[in-house]
Amino acid sequence: MRKFYFTIVALLFSAVAFSQGTITGIIVGSDSNEPLPGANVLVKGTKNGTVTDFDGNFSINASASSGSLVVSYIGYKSKEVSFSITSGSTSLGSISLDADASALDEVIVTTYSLAVDRKTPVAVSTIKAGDIELKLGTQEFPEILKSTPGIYATKSGGGYGDGRVNIRGFSSENVAVMINGIPVNDMENGAVYWSNWAGLGDVTSAMQVQRGLGASKIAVPSIGGTINIVTKTTDVEEGGSIYASLANDGYEKYGFTYSTGLSDKGLAVTVSGSSTQGDGYVDGTEFKGISYFLNISKQINDAHKISFTGFGSTQRHGQRQNRQLIQTYQASESGIRYNSDWGYDNGQVKHIEDNFYNKPQMSLNHYWDINEKTNLSTVAYVSFGSGGGGGTAGDDTSKFSSSEYKIGNFGPVDIDRIVDENIANGANGSTSALRASFNNHNWYGVLSTLKVDLTDDLVFLGGVDLRSYKGKHYREVTDLLGGQYLYDDSNVNNPDAGLQVGDKLSYNNDGLVGWYGLFTQLEYDVTEDINTYLSLSGSNTGYKRVDYFQYLESDNLRETDWYNFFGYSVKGGGNYRIDGNHNVFINAGYFEKAPDFDAVFPNFNNEDIFSDAANEKVISFELGYGYRSEKLSANVNLYRTSWKDRSESVSYTEPDGTFNSANVLGVNAVHQGLEIDFNYRVTDKLTITAMSSIGDWKWDNNVTGVQIFDEDQTLVDTVDLYIEGLHVGDAAQTTLAVGTNYKLTDKTTFTVDYNYYADLYASFDPSDRGEVAPEAWELPAYGLFDTAISHNFEFGGFDARLTGRMNNVLNTEYVSEGNDGDGSVANTALVYYGFGRTFSLGLKLNF
Repeated sequence: MRKFYFTIVALLFSAVAFSQGTITGIIVGSDSNEPLPGANVLVKGTKNGTVTDFDGNFSINASASSGSLVVSYIGYKSKEVSFSITSGSTSLGSISLDADASALDEVIVTTYSLAVDRKTPVAVSTIKAGDIELKLGTQEFPEILKSTPGIYATKSGGGYGDGRVNIRGFSSENVAVMINGIPVNDMENGAVYWSNWAGLGDVTSAMQVQRGLGASKIAVPSIGGTINIVTKTTDVEEGGSIYASLANDGYEKYGFTYSTGLSDKGLAVTVSGSSTQGDGYVDGTEFKGISYFLNISKQINDAHKISFTGFGSTQRHGQRQNRQLIQTYQASESGIRYNSDWGYDNGQVKHIEDNFYNKPQMSLNHYWDINEKTNLSTVAYVSFGSGGGGGTAGDDTSKFSSSEYKIGNFGPVDIDRIVDENIANGANGSTSALRASFNNHNWYGVLSTLKVDLTDDLVFLGGVDLRSYKGKHYREVTDLLGGQYLYDDSNVNNPDAGLQVGDKLSYNNDGLVGWYGLFTQLEYDVTEDINTYLSLSGSNTGYKRVDYFQYLESDNLRETDWYNFFGYSVKGGGNYRIDGNHNVFINAGYFEKAPDFDAVFPNFNNEDIFSDAANEKVISFELGYGYRSEKLSANVNLYRTSWKDRSESVSYTEPDGTFNSANVLGVNAVHQGLEIDFNYRVTDKLTITAMSSIGDWKWDNNVTGVQIFDEDQTLVDTVDLYIEGLHVGDAAQTTLAVGTNYKLTDKTTFTVDYNYYADLYASFDPSDRGEVAPEAWELPAYGLFDTAISHNFEFGGFDARLTGRMNNVLNTEYVSEGNDGDGSVANTALVYYGFGRTFSLGLKLNF
């Protein structure tokens, strides 16, 4: 291993240069004469290429004194430009690409309405594949966005794929996430489980964050914003790459990508795969994952093209599900790495809490150019998810958290002791066992969009969004830990059962969701510089529940009726390009979001049904300004989002002593703030980026005197929620980022990023504020430095790239998440610490 690192480091600082000279130029679009950032520039007949910066500028070294460059950009026709180098360099000046309307339409539809800079009136940030490759390292995929305004991304418990992201104070349940135009938010609760897409960073070509209303046309839960992820497609040129990465805590990753290129018959195939494993930074979070990707495209004729894409990641990893008191971390020998959710069984690590899942997603896209003014894009998709998460079962699960069953002070759980006790218990069975909660699903969908150019200035878009989802939820015994069986009486069809490994326990039910949506949008260019749009959408969300445990097979309550909720949205806006440098935009919208599945079935049975659950209502306004010049790109955004009738439930006690819950209406919040970001090219070698986001997110009102009635209309409780003026927790309301990108040489790039977070309040449940209470505990502000270096070189006939990255360079100790405790003080909060210093080193060979 030492020899390997020595070789890598030697390669990193080697510089092999055989170039004849440097070619420079600027790429612009013929339709707007604006620079095209991220355009591809390739020396024809080689793998030597580069991309333009945000001003459309490029610089590339060529080993021959003459030849041709191939220039390409999404939505524009590729162009071949000849060059001849004299005196070591040449400038090609401005190279104009002609717009390819059909290609642009395809991309916009496929990626679920990508915003166009200085045209689409939304606040937007785009991250290209090169930045992802440079900055991802061992970070969680959402952390790529952490230098974006309004974003707060963390590793959460620290397990592989357990990261999360908030936009403008809204969690993933209220952020729409699309992959290749397909929504992936859970159909029952809107959540996004990034572990399902653990290998996404390997195959992403671009990721765009639209904050606020976004440019989406269909009704999705995008209160905070929309994340559009575009995966790789088939490459025109044949080629591929192999890569390997090593990192802290036993991290190893190996992968490959290969593209056949486009054949004379219009067929192209791209395949990618990778394997990742490691011990994890946090104790007891060992992981292993296999990621896969396949795209097959066929140009049938001038009017029709089809494309099949399949990808996913099968993975298993240990988790840290339980937050701890700060003093617990401090007392533990492991410090901030401490995790209570694992132990040793016969000398081997056993995960008490873990996650295992495989969610392949397959889609078939059809693009049809009906005529010069009309085209239709349709995608049919399917996803089969299988897996779940581990946990404890039995009459005495307290052993797993008791200090008496720890190895040393705050050490791992002594599972051997639990096994011995279960064995000694003999015919009485296991009192403490392990189980897994499964969340399998079958998901089918069709999304079709028709685009018609009514005139040169007026465009109509309309379509349908159909989804069918069945979630299968149950628990299963995974390990009896030495016992003969596990007693369970939760299944009325099999009472007083002695369960074995593989048997179901606790619950077994299905959640069915049907979604039928229509959307339409008009885009009107008042002038060349004034672009406007108006969008309308409506959807019906239907919920149905089937319970196999709480009701007999003959019971008509076993399966509920369908309960339907209508949601809709209306939004519009405009962008005005004042001149070649300045533009302003404004947008506004109102939409009603159907309640989630649990709001309709709050008590997880088929009797206590809240069929009159209210839609959540959102009103949003935004004003933005943009500036573009040769060296400076800057944006300023002001926003205000009012969120009314947020789904909120409270617990109460029935007259017979049992606990129940009910929904409370009238809980409102207001999220407003200011966002500023800029990118300044100081020299051809040095670029500085910066961002500042200042939020003011508060609960808007108290809710008092709410009467809770049971099914017999008997008053059982009166609810008061004293939350007016309290800050919304769980995300930093003030963020700051500064970054530098410096080209040490033509082939070596060095970056430093600093991120600062403040005004971060602990998470709390509004229904717990039953009396006038102070603000939730405010977590200490913190700042982190990250750095990376990338070096391109030739190695064994390959174009190679070596990338080294270090996160949290100064090893800063900080609390990234917290749940509020008694008195809203630090000593009672349950927290997660963020990671200390980590590193990664990767080598990629292109062929």
